[in-house]
Amino acid sequence: MGDPKKIRRKYDKPSHPWQKDRIDSENVLMKKYGLANKKEVWKALSFLRNVRRQARALLASYDEASKRQTTDLITMLQKYGILKDESTLEDVLTLSLEDILDRRLQSLVLRKGLAKTPKQARQFIVHKHIMLNGAKVSIPSYLVPKAIENSIGYAIRSSLNDPSHPEVPKKTVIEEGN
Repeated sequence: MGDPKKIRRKYDKPSHPWQKDRIDSENVLMKKYGLANKKEVWKALSFLRNVRRQARALLASYDEASKRQTTDLITMLQKYGILKDESTLEDVLTLSLEDILDRRLQSLVLRKGLAKTPKQARQFIVHKHIMLNGAKVSIPSYLVPKAIENSIGYAIRSSLNDPSHPEVPKKTVIEEGN
């Protein structure tokens, strides 16, 4: 069984280390989402693979327990905003890796305009300048539930709360009727 304190990998490594098309696609994702290393891509891919595997198994079974597990799976994915409302198991099978990566805290900080680049969003999170639902979060890969997505902001005592801070992105104001 192993030691309960032992940290286990949360991802599967690629089956072959030197596949050019896989490496190129991983590099594109790393640049687009500002990921630190390929391990973060593999973690998201393993999460997606496990969800799809569970959906395929649930599609093949027809008992009461599988119906309950189906609703639990879909509810969990809807809670994180990965699936839309009124989704089915077929929608789970059509999910992509980018659907998972878009729900990370790092991506949401960038999308809300709290950082200029994905790498800067990662830096703000790691340096504890970002607050989520009243608590500092220092994990860029945190999957943010849809319910608390609007509570993302700068930490109260952070120097980034000052609008004159040089690293705070300036909001572009479009003047009407001038």
